[in-house]
Amino acid sequence: MDVRPDGYAQNIADGILRARYRESQSSAKLLANGEVYELTIDLWATSHVFLPGHCLRVEISSSNFPRFDRNLNTGGDQATGTTFQVAEQTVFHNQKFPSHILLPVIP
Repeated sequence: MDVRPDGYAQNIADGILRARYRESQSSAKLLANGEVYELTIDLWATSHVFLPGHCLRVEISSSNFPRFDRNLNTGGDQATGTTFQVAEQTVFHNQKFPSHILLPVIP
């Protein structure tokens, strides 16, 4: 997101990764509570000019409904399930878990 000095935030790009399919698109493997996983989220190609005073913001969520299918956060069937669960995401950014976003800069 491009955050202007007045606080207005404009979405620049988004991507999705259903974590249960992080290793294979055809074989689901649920996450275990308390474990740390490396996930790669493709934001696809885009181009944007950040003006002076603007900031880059990255937002992480377990759902972007209705843009993408809902996420019940239960491991159940997303299409027919009726029970929801609150989920928390933690992005680690330390020496052991060096999270990053790759942004090519073109002068």
